[in-house]
Amino acid sequence: MVAYSTDDNGIPAPSDGLSQSVGPNGPLLLQDHFLIQKMAHFNRERVPERVVHAKGGGAFGELEITEDVSQYTKADLFQKGKKTPLLLRFSTVAGELGSADTARDPRGFALKFYTEQGNYDIVGNNTPIFFIRDPSKFSDFIHSQKRRADNQLRDHNMQWDFWTLNPESAHQVSFLMTDRGTPKTWRHQHGFGSHTFLWYNANGEKFWVKYHFKTEQGIENFTAAEAKAFEAEDPDLHRRDLWESIKKGDYPAWTVNVQIMPFEDAADYRFNPFDLTKVWPHADYPEITIGRFVLNRNPENYFAQIEQAAFSPSSLVPGIAMSPDKMLQGRLFSYPDTQRYRIGPNYLHLPVNQPKSPVNSYNFDGPMAYRYGSDPVYAPNTVGGPAADPEFHKGESYHVAGEIVRSAYDLHKEDDDFGQPRALWEKVLSETDRANMVSNIVGHASAPEVTADMKKRVVEYWTNVHPDLGAGVAKGLGVQA
Repeated sequence: MVAYSTDDNGIPAPSDGLSQSVGPNGPLLLQDHFLIQKMAHFNRERVPERVVHAKGGGAFGELEITEDVSQYTKADLFQKGKKTPLLLRFSTVAGELGSADTARDPRGFALKFYTEQGNYDIVGNNTPIFFIRDPSKFSDFIHSQKRRADNQLRDHNMQWDFWTLNPESAHQVSFLMTDRGTPKTWRHQHGFGSHTFLWYNANGEKFWVKYHFKTEQGIENFTAAEAKAFEAEDPDLHRRDLWESIKKGDYPAWTVNVQIMPFEDAADYRFNPFDLTKVWPHADYPEITIGRFVLNRNPENYFAQIEQAAFSPSSLVPGIAMSPDKMLQGRLFSYPDTQRYRIGPNYLHLPVNQPKSPVNSYNFDGPMAYRYGSDPVYAPNTVGGPAADPEFHKGESYHVAGEIVRSAYDLHKEDDDFGQPRALWEKVLSETDRANMVSNIVGHASAPEVTADMKKRVVEYWTNVHPDLGAGVAKGLGVQA
């Protein structure tokens, strides 16, 4: 008999992969203490480096909005003509602090905008999608990418074990196994907000939005062999390239595009628009250019300004709110909780994390308190302390209803796990891209620890994406298709 899973109190877990939500499509619940314990423990597994996105680098710059999008959002930083200082941190996901920049991995693309209404963070990747759609699976996914408990070695077999048991991963793994999994530099890659967010305008009208940051340097990637060579030649290649480019005045820039979906379209759109493993086809919702940003200043001290930089999707300014994307809902808790553990409860007092706008918070004291206020230290009060103004966030609310359940999303009419990666293979990749993708998969799944049974599952996984892809992988692995 297989042992049942429990929380750390020994209480049987109700699910290993489904968070509690209001109906299949609604927001997650704070009462889901199984999810919270799982995420909170995961956030405390390492000290002091980040558990994920440990190796990285970044720079400061400026966002300029060139188009009028006030009909979609009242967010101050997105008004035409507005210029906003920013910090951008790039990173790899799975590797430790000393790992090589050129490893096959998604790249973190984390932006902090120092707006006049507080800091706004977009914590995305260089891919528009992710491996999973429920945060309850996140720590398990990362564990499969990290080191084994017994010998402390990375293990490709357990990576494929997780991926093949979670077919929702196929879209992101497809991206990862193309040459976009090994970008030439941080400057030569796109960035994405990845999640769906809510925008609301001054009249309270609501829209769903996705962010796209298009490199103006052009997309350039390494082949697997080139990337592998640089692991030994210069493991800090990407960090070095960004620093030196900015130092000599070759400032990298990205065009800022958005996709806008009318609020009502989401209910019966052909794909679930909040599923992080899916994109919105551009034929349905074209990208709209709204501005650009430039990186033009290197940090003066890497530890103070990059290593201690703390990002969170919960840092939302008026005019922008969260969607019922379950992964986003989980990250709203997980990211600031991680920072309170990793840096301390007053991490927002550090200069790199401090907003440029006034802070009138009733939070006070705690370790390493730097910014402090005076009495009153509670609300409400009768002595003239600051008071909340609901008008700032008027327009962000919307109706949800449903039974409290642990459920996957309701399927929309064209929802499945393999359709979009199949479209990537058929309609986006060139013949060279396809050949390299097959080679990259075969190389990864040929690691000595990958078992014969796992190789069969790998072939089945890719055959579900496309028969030609599966056949190529089968041939490379010496497995009967």
